[in-house]
Amino acid sequence: MTYHPEHGTGLQDNTELLRRISARLADRFSGVFAAETVERYVFESYTALARTAKITTHLPSTTEHFASDRLSALAKSKDAVTSDVPEVLFVCVQNAGRSQMAAALLTVESKGRIRVRSAGSLPAAELDPAVVAAMSEMGLDLTRAYPKPLTDDVVRASDVVITMGCGDSCPIYPGKRYEDWELADPAGLPVAAVRIIRDEIHDRVRALAASLLNNPTSDKEVSNA
Repeated sequence: MTYHPEHGTGLQDNTELLRRISARLADRFSGVFAAETVERYVFESYTALARTAKITTHLPSTTEHFASDRLSALAKSKDAVTSDVPEVLFVCVQNAGRSQMAAALLTVESKGRIRVRSAGSLPAAELDPAVVAAMSEMGLDLTRAYPKPLTDDVVRASDVVITMGCGDSCPIYPGKRYEDWELADPAGLPVAAVRIIRDEIHDRVRALAASLLNNPTSDKEVSNA
């Protein structure tokens, strides 16, 4: 069975490219997912990103990254693969500020010992420039990061879900740790104001990393929270 792209999304011009991406990911997930499932995820991911992407030059590469991450999450949620590290998902509205800063900071703080994702309930077209600038002051480059829509598979795969002003849009599943961080929205703020939000997020991220990594039984506690 071949996935048939919808009209009006720009898929038709990129069908062959997306099928090459699908073939690469089908090899990577061989024995876990059928090729048809992989292709469906690739085309769906492209469509989801294309709805809001402001610059489409890098859309194929971001599609491959996004689809691969979703498939990894799906495999984890279905127990097709096991993960020996905690998985954390940050969710805000646009995935252009708070959740992106938190994900970048936790990635650094955990040194690869936590798998980190971020998503938005209504993703923006691109990251907030002031957020990119504030993070670059810390030596963290977000120029290749991109807003991603919140999908069910990444929520199911997460041990900890941190929401930041996205209301009730994040689905609730048992056996997960949920936290809501009340933080100012950096959208449209100058860099000086974004620095304050960034530093508050950094403090919270340090505490989160410590709670997940310093307790030898933290993985078990998180999965059963």
